[in-house]
Amino acid sequence: MFAYIVFYGNQNGTTLAAGPDDLAQLRDIIARTPGLSSGLIFTPETAEDLFNHDGASPPLGVQLHFETLDELETAVGPTGHLQALSSPGVLSGLKGAKVTQQAMVVRPYPVDDPMLRTSEGALPCSYVVHYPGPAEDINAWLSHYIAGHPPIMRKFPAIRSIEILSRVDWCGGIDAERVAHIQRNRIVFDSAAALEAALQSPVRHEMRADFHTFPPFEGGNFHYPMATETVLPAG
Repeated sequence: MFAYIVFYGNQNGTTLAAGPDDLAQLRDIIARTPGLSSGLIFTPETAEDLFNHDGASPPLGVQLHFETLDELETAVGPTGHLQALSSPGVLSGLKGAKVTQQAMVVRPYPVDDPMLRTSEGALPCSYVVHYPGPAEDINAWLSHYIAGHPPIMRKFPAIRSIEILSRVDWCGGIDAERVAHIQRNRIVFDSAAALEAALQSPVRHEMRADFHTFPPFEGGNFHYPMATETVLPAG
C-alpha cells in the first residue's frame, strides 16, 4: 500500500487551526478521491513523552492510502482530484501554513490486540514520527530499524497499530513543497491518555536504548501526538 502524506505547519510565529468548515471540506475531498482505499485526518493532541519534547503538534496532517502508486500519482497529478486541496476557499483556516507533501510505501507490523476501544464520540490517537534524514547508508538504516524497533513497539501497553513508512520516487503536480523523509512511523492508541501511558512505561526505556544503536543519520526526529479520524471512500 502507498500513502500520500501532507502536513500543514505553523511558521513565522503563527498558531493556525483547521476549523469545522475546513474539516468538512477536507472530508468531502478525501471521500471523493478516485482510487482511494482510506484516508486519515490528523489534528493536534497532547501526550507527554519521557524523552522527546518536540513542541506543539502541527495544526493538520493528511495520510491518504492507495493500493498502487499509479492510483496515487493520478490523484495528485496536474489534473488530479487532489488539486482541490489548494482550491480557493479550501482550508482557509490554514492560510499561510507551511505545506509539505510526500508519497511513501506503508509497512504494517503486527500487534497483539488491534481492536480500538475509543470512547464514544472520541478519536483514537496516533503518535506520528518523522525522520527527515539523510542516513549515511539508507539500506543499513532501514534494515536495522525494521528488524529491531517494531518488536519493541509491540510491547507498548494497549498499542493498536504499528506502521513504518519509507520513501519512494513519485510523480505529482500539486503546488506544495516536496520532502523526502527517509522514514515516518505511526503507532496508534485508543486515546491521547493511552498514548501517554505507553510513553511513560518501561517499554519507552527499551525504545530509547535501541535508538542509540541506530546506524548514522542526520536530521533528527520529530514526534507528534495527533487525533486521528478515518475517512472512507464515498459510497
